[in-house]
Amino acid sequence: MSEVRTVISLALLYAFRMLGLFMVLPVLMLYGVQYEGATPLLLGLALGIYGLTQACFQIPLGLFSDVIGRKPVIIAGLIVFAIGSLVAATATSIEGLILGRALQGSGAIASTIMAMVADLTSEENRTKAMAAIGASIGLSFSVAMILGPALASASGLSGIFALSVLLSAVGILIVIFLVPTPKANAAHRDVATTPALVYKTIRNFQLLRLNWGIFSLHCILMASFVSIPSVLEASLSLSRDAHWMLYLPVLGLAFVVMLPFMLYAEKKRKIKPVFLCAVGLLTVCSFLLVGYSQTALPLVLLVFGFFVAFNLLESMLPSLVSKISPAGTKGTAMGLYSTSQFLGAFCGGTIGGWVMQTYSITAVFGFSAGIAAVWFVVASFMSPPRHLSSICLQYSDNEDLSEIEGISGVEEVFFSQEESLLYLKVDRMVLDPDALQKFYA
Repeated sequence: MSEVRTVISLALLYAFRMLGLFMVLPVLMLYGVQYEGATPLLLGLALGIYGLTQACFQIPLGLFSDVIGRKPVIIAGLIVFAIGSLVAATATSIEGLILGRALQGSGAIASTIMAMVADLTSEENRTKAMAAIGASIGLSFSVAMILGPALASASGLSGIFALSVLLSAVGILIVIFLVPTPKANAAHRDVATTPALVYKTIRNFQLLRLNWGIFSLHCILMASFVSIPSVLEASLSLSRDAHWMLYLPVLGLAFVVMLPFMLYAEKKRKIKPVFLCAVGLLTVCSFLLVGYSQTALPLVLLVFGFFVAFNLLESMLPSLVSKISPAGTKGTAMGLYSTSQFLGAFCGGTIGGWVMQTYSITAVFGFSAGIAAVWFVVASFMSPPRHLSSICLQYSDNEDLSEIEGISGVEEVFFSQEESLLYLKVDRMVLDPDALQKFYA
C-alpha cells in the first residue's frame, strides 16, 4: 500500500508540472499577440523555449540528485518552475514571457522523479509504476488542452501562469508530506542515465531512429500549434473560449480509436507496420492541412486524424525504446530519448513561428509534413523489433550467469556489480519464470 501511495503522489507531482507547461499550448499564439514586441517568431520561441532548457538540465539534475538527494533537487526544481511561472504571469513584453518559459523548463525534475520512483518501489513493481507515471503525462496533456482555452478566456495567459505557481506549491507540499524519503539515492540503470553508457547508446542506430522519431513528433506538435489555434478560430468561427469544445471530443475519440491499433501491434507482434501507418497518417494529415485548413469539415477530420496518429506514436515510441535498448542500458536510452523530445519541442515552436512570420500560416503545416515525410523514410529502415521485456532482479551472486542465459526466453543478461542487480531482456511468450526463482537473492 505504501508503494501505491508513493506512485500516486509522484504521478500527481509529474502531472501537475506538465499541466503547467501544456496549458499554454492551445492558446499562446492567440493571446500572446497582446505582449509588447510580439511577433510570430518570438511567440513560437516562447512556446518552445522550455524544451531547450529542459533538455539542457534534465540529465545533469538527475545525476546531481544521486549526490545530494532526490527531494532537494525536486523541491528546488519546483521552486524554479514557480519563479518562471511568476515571471511569465507578470510579464508585459514578449522578452519577459520568453524568460519565464525558459525558467519553467529549467526546473527539470523529470529524470529525478523517475529515479525516486526506482528508489521507492520494488523491482517487480517498477514497470507498473513507470506506466502509471506515463499515463499521468498523457492525462495532463488532455486536461491541459481543455483547461487552457477556458482559463485563458477568463483571465488571459497570466491566469494560466498563476495557476502554474499554485500547482508548483501543491507539488512541493506533496514532496514534503506525502512522498517518503528514500533510504539511499542509488543510480538505477533501468531508469536513470549512466554517463559511461552515453557514447555507446548514441552509437546504437536503432535507438537513434527512435530519438529522431520523438524529436520529429514533438517538433511537429509544437509547430502545428503555432497554426492550429488561429486556423480553428478563422475557419470554424470558433471563439477562443470555446476551443475546448472541439478538443474534448476530438482527443477523447482519438484515444478510443488508437487503442485497438496499439493492442493489435503488441499482441499480434505487428509493431513496425502499425508504427509506419501512424507516421504515414501524420504525414498525410499535415500535408492535407496545407490545402484544406480553411474548410470546416476537412479541418476537423484532419485534426482528428492528427491526434489519432500522435496518440498512437506517443504510446508506441517509449515501448520501442524499452524493447530495443540492450539489457542494463534502458535508463540511458530513455534519458537521451527524453532529451530529443524536448529539443524537438524547442525546434518546432521556434521554426514554426519563423515559417509563419516569413511565409504563411499554412506553410507551417507544410513544414510539419516535410518533417513527417523524412521520419517515414527513416522509420522504414527500422528492423522489426524483438518483443522483449525488461526484468530487474536482486541477485545473490554472479557465478551462474551462463546457466541463467540458458533459460528458455532469456535473450540478454547483464549483471551490475555495484547495484547487485541482474538486468534481463526476456521473451515472455516462451519464458519459464519458475526457472529464474532459484537465482533470486
